[in-house]
Amino acid sequence: MTAHKKVLLVFLPSESGVDGARSLYSDTKSNVITSWFNGSLRNLIKKSQFAIPPLSLMILSSIEVEGVRQTICDMRFEEFPFHEHWDLVGISVQTGMARQAFDLADRLRARGTPVALGGAHVTLFADSCRPHADLLVQGEADDLWKKVLTDLKRGALKPDYHSNKFPDMGEAKPVSKNALIKSRYFTTNLIQTGRGCPHNCDFCNVHVLNGHTLRRRAISDIVSEVARFQQHDHRIFFFVDDSINADPAYANELFRQLTPLKISWFGQATTTLGQQHELLETFALSGCRALLVGIESVEAKSRSAHKKNQNRSTELAGAIQNIRKAGISLYGSFIYGLDGDTLDTPAAILDFISETGLDVPGINILRPTPGTRVFERLKEEGRLLFDPRDITAFRYTFGQEMLYQPKNIDLEAFVESYADLTRKIFTIKNSITRGFAAPSAKAAVMLFNLFYTHLYSLSRHDLRRQVEAGSFEKTILPYAE
Repeated sequence: MTAHKKVLLVFLPSESGVDGARSLYSDTKSNVITSWFNGSLRNLIKKSQFAIPPLSLMILSSIEVEGVRQTICDMRFEEFPFHEHWDLVGISVQTGMARQAFDLADRLRARGTPVALGGAHVTLFADSCRPHADLLVQGEADDLWKKVLTDLKRGALKPDYHSNKFPDMGEAKPVSKNALIKSRYFTTNLIQTGRGCPHNCDFCNVHVLNGHTLRRRAISDIVSEVARFQQHDHRIFFFVDDSINADPAYANELFRQLTPLKISWFGQATTTLGQQHELLETFALSGCRALLVGIESVEAKSRSAHKKNQNRSTELAGAIQNIRKAGISLYGSFIYGLDGDTLDTPAAILDFISETGLDVPGINILRPTPGTRVFERLKEEGRLLFDPRDITAFRYTFGQEMLYQPKNIDLEAFVESYADLTRKIFTIKNSITRGFAAPSAKAAVMLFNLFYTHLYSLSRHDLRRQVEAGSFEKTILPYAE
């Protein structure tokens, strides 16, 4: 009998923040007790709050080719298995972790192991990835990966796999969870209903990668998948779509059909849901417990400057109140430091949180991700604090470093105001209060707030270290072209 070809799919953790809650700086002053506490808290955060499987690798590992066996290596939880032989290693590359991905790929190729690179970063910056891979998979890989596996079996791998069109989301492609270790994750019940985004927010690349047209799966396929997943994992479901309410008629029918399954679910939506009264009622009846909504800014000038035009800022508070009245808790994501923001903005954010009763406020610093329009604009304006010619210099953190010069606020003043804002929002007392006041998922809301109390303390620590190091002066402006 011919041996199976062994394929390993790799997911890399970020250097800090939610994947590890660690400082960007080596802190030699930490004592044994502090180190133990921080390490224990990192593990607790990964297990209890943030750790969900990488859906892209779940999808790829579900593709079956006779004679090929696929395994997932989630490096948030395990070391890379260098001791085993692999016929092909596929690495999903995100821009914030490109350097780590390239280092691993180079090490594997030096050992004679073929490497395939794919993911968002490869799709956007293929030329910079080519020296680190035996083959590149560009674009949504649902159909492409089967060709890769077939060619691997035949011994005829090509250097490039790409398609000129998006995969047909209407075609049934069941997702399997057989490659996952269920106990590692908060839940393994990840569901995607479609792809694409009709909006044009300049800090986001979803519409660049997945198109402006909403492409939807068949509702019957999703209902079947939810029922199948439910048999093996009775925990919460997470609908990973960026805006689950983007197509109200579709979403209303989907969750109406899911209601008899009596699941509990989290998801992501726009605040417009607060004005979609029939859909909001359907969400509540179908088991929606909490949603993440992108508020971004309460400043009308900032929303306009960054093409966040889904709804008017004057409608935000009422929409959020309507959603919470329906019994759904809300994680409201803000970005402080947008182009219309001033030092008066933190007070407006605090007032908004108080007025709406937001259950988990997320106060983010703008991340000018390469491949987005805001990156290109800040590059042209000379406002980036990292070399735009080296896109691997960009990394993901939990608001732990400044990567750009805010338009209307001095850098050091911005850091101080951000620190003051997060210090006021996230305290142990506020965390407990929000947990008890949440309309649903009270324990999860309290845990999120308690964890964020720690994570924003970490953010303040690292931002102060960046100020003390004087790195603003060293990195601002010299790379403007």
